[in-house]
Amino acid sequence: MKSIFVQTLAALALSSATVVAQHAVTQGAVNAESNSATDNPKEHVVLITGVRFAYPLVQHWIDEYNILNPDVQLVIESRGSTDPAKYDILIEGYDPDEEAKKNREQIYVARYAILPVANSNSAFAGTYGERGLNKELINQIFFYDLYAEKEIEIKAPYTTYTRLQKAGSPTVFARYFGYEQKDIKGKSIAGSDEHLLKAVLRDSTAVSYLPLTFIYDHSSRKPIDGLKVLPVDLNGNGKISEDERIVGDVSTVIQQLERSSSKERQNIPVEYIHFSIDKNTTNKDAIDFLQWVISHGEKDLHDFGYLTPEPSRVDKSRFEQFASKRTK
Repeated sequence: MKSIFVQTLAALALSSATVVAQHAVTQGAVNAESNSATDNPKEHVVLITGVRFAYPLVQHWIDEYNILNPDVQLVIESRGSTDPAKYDILIEGYDPDEEAKKNREQIYVARYAILPVANSNSAFAGTYGERGLNKELINQIFFYDLYAEKEIEIKAPYTTYTRLQKAGSPTVFARYFGYEQKDIKGKSIAGSDEHLLKAVLRDSTAVSYLPLTFIYDHSSRKPIDGLKVLPVDLNGNGKISEDERIVGDVSTVIQQLERSSSKERQNIPVEYIHFSIDKNTTNKDAIDFLQWVISHGEKDLHDFGYLTPEPSRVDKSRFEQFASKRTK
C-alpha cells in the first residue's frame, strides 16, 4: 500500500513539473513574439489617389522615396468615377473650389500642357499636321457654339473624341477656351485619358486632345506610334510659323512653353498638378513624403512630360510651417 502511495505522489509531481515547463515555453514564445513585433513595427501606410494621368510620375517618386524610407508603404488607390472612401493625399489637375481649400493644405508640384492630336494615318493629320490649328479651328472642331460665326471649311474628314466622365484634362481644356466640359462635342469615351488615347489610335479619322505625358514616349521623346501632334498658333497672330510647327520632340515643346509667359502663350492650356492633404491629418508619413516631393521631385518633371512650376506658385515655407505644426 505504501508503495502505491509513493508512486502516486511521484506521478503528481511529474505532472506538475510538466505543466510548469509547458507554461514557461508558452510564455517564452509570447515574449519572443512581443519582442519581434517591437523590433519590426508594422509598416506605415499612406494612401494616394486622384488624377490618373499623373500616376506614372507619382509611382516614380514613390519608388525613389522608398529607397530611403523602406518602412513606409505608399499605395496609389486608383480613382474611379469617384474618389476612394479613404485616402491621405489627393492629386488634382485643376484648382478646387474655395470651400474645398478650407479643409486641405495644397502644394503645387508640376505644370502640364494639353495639345490637340490626331490619328497619324488620317487625312486630317496629313493636312493639319502641317497647316496647324488657329483658335477658330480649335473652337469649331472641339466645341458646340450656338453663337459661332460662319464655319471654316475643313478639307479633311475627322471624328472628334472626348472624355465621358468629368475629369481634369477635359475640364482644363474646355475652360481655357471659354467653355465647360459638357460643351465638348464628339464621341465620349468612358474611362481615363489612357482610354481616350486608345480610342484615337483605333480610329483613322480621330481627333482629340491629351496631356503631353500621354502624347510622347518618355524614352525616345517622340510622339507615340500612331499619333500626330497638331501644331497651334502659339503667339495668337492667326498664323502657324515654322517654330510653332516644332512639335516632334517633347523636350523642345517643354522648352518652348516654359520660356513663354501665360500672357504670351496662346491656344495651349497649361495647368498645375497639385497635391493636397487634410489640414487635420495625423499621418506624419504622408507629410514627410510631400516634403520630400517638394525638395526632390522637380528634377524628374521633364522626363515625364511636365513643365516645372513657376517659382511664385511653390510656397515651400508655408508647407514647412504646416508640417511643423502637424508633426510635433
